[in-house]
Amino acid sequence: MFSILQAAGWPIWPLLAASIIAVALIIERSYALRAARVAPIGLIDSVIGDLRQGGINAPALARLAGHSPLGQVLAAGLRDAQASSREAMNEAIEEAGRTVSHQLGHYLTTLGTIASISPLMGLFGTVIGMIEIFGSQSPAGANPQQLAHGISVALYNTAFGLLIAIPSMIFYRHFRALVDSFIIDMEQQAVRLVEVVHGARKS
Repeated sequence: MFSILQAAGWPIWPLLAASIIAVALIIERSYALRAARVAPIGLIDSVIGDLRQGGINAPALARLAGHSPLGQVLAAGLRDAQASSREAMNEAIEEAGRTVSHQLGHYLTTLGTIASISPLMGLFGTVIGMIEIFGSQSPAGANPQQLAHGISVALYNTAFGLLIAIPSMIFYRHFRALVDSFIIDMEQQAVRLVEVVHGARKS
């Protein structure tokens, strides 16, 4: 492995750093964006059941808000829910939803940036390799060692840039779609809560 890094030259080091960051972000987002962590099944039914049994007090609201992103949205809607209008409750939920959406998309911009710039970084390494190839030419003939090193730099950096970009883009798209599906699911559950609180729906 170290011999490959040596053959690829110094342009490989930024790519190596980008790959480490990308792997760390993929692992972190895979853990953070689990359904059981973001929008646990049965949470809305539990909240509605508590409401019908006499309401939710301040400590219970605090626990709900810290339970999950979905709990954070539902807790925002339940604060002063009975005293506020439907419109005010909707506004509180929408505000919390924007905050949660931002939290769920955390680090995704960085992952998308790595997916976009990795081929360019690989292309930069290719250019460096081509410069070395042309630099190996002289009136006395080509320097075989410098020529071989230039070819290695060009090819390794191109391949490594693509190797980073392809999985990074796949996971970026996957996580973006996952966040969008979570947001839609939370919106639907929040609408159900509003209708239950204000009597438009009985179940």
